[in-house]
Amino acid sequence: MTYIKATSVLPEELVKEIQKYIQGETIYIPKPGKTYKQWGTLSGERKRIDERNNSLKEAYRSGISMEQLAKEYYLSIETVKKIIYTK
Repeated sequence: MTYIKATSVLPEELVKEIQKYIQGETIYIPKPGKTYKQWGTLSGERKRIDERNNSLKEAYRSGISMEQLAKEYYLSIETVKKIIYTK
């Protein structure tokens, strides 16, 4: 996270109004909900995990045990259960 000096980007009147509530502190201003991206979408990690989970579910349906899947995918049995039983 980068820090930007408020006086360099906000109108003076707005800075004065904000100073009524907070002074000399760091404040986080979140992005609007519409611009928020789901975790891993930019890096492709979300897609990779979804593909892994689908592959794991298919393997379970074809008869491979949870214990074997846990070893093969380097996951705990509890994690395998969560993946298999989610929609």
